[in-house]
Amino acid sequence: MVYISITGLKLKSPLHLPRFWWHAIRSMRQAQSAPGNISAEARLIHGIHHTLSVWDSPASMRRYLIATAHKDAMAVFTKIATGKVHGYLAETPPEWSDVHEIWKVNGREV
Repeated sequence: MVYISITGLKLKSPLHLPRFWWHAIRSMRQAQSAPGNISAEARLIHGIHHTLSVWDSPASMRRYLIATAHKDAMAVFTKIATGKVHGYLAETPPEWSDVHEIWKVNGREV
C-alpha cells in the first residue's frame, strides 16, 4: 500500500500567479526530495492547479507537510487561493486522467 495525496488549488486572482509559483516550485522540490516520497507531480486541469504525490506512508507525508517550504506556502495559501485536498491509501496511484474527478468528489476544503 502507498499513501496518495491529491491537492487542487484555484487562484483567487491572476495577480497571485508569481507568488503562487514561487511557493509551488519550492514545495514541489521539497516533496520530491523528502524521505518517503515515491513521486510528486503537478498539472493544471480545468483551471485547477493539481498535485499528485505518492508516499511510502501517511507519516512520511505528514513530516513533509510541516517542513519549511510547504509550511511557508500554507501560511500564505488563504490569501492567494482556495482549494481542497484528499489523501488515501491505495495499492497503486491513480492515473492523471482520474485525478480531477477523485479530487472533486472526495476532496475536503482547506
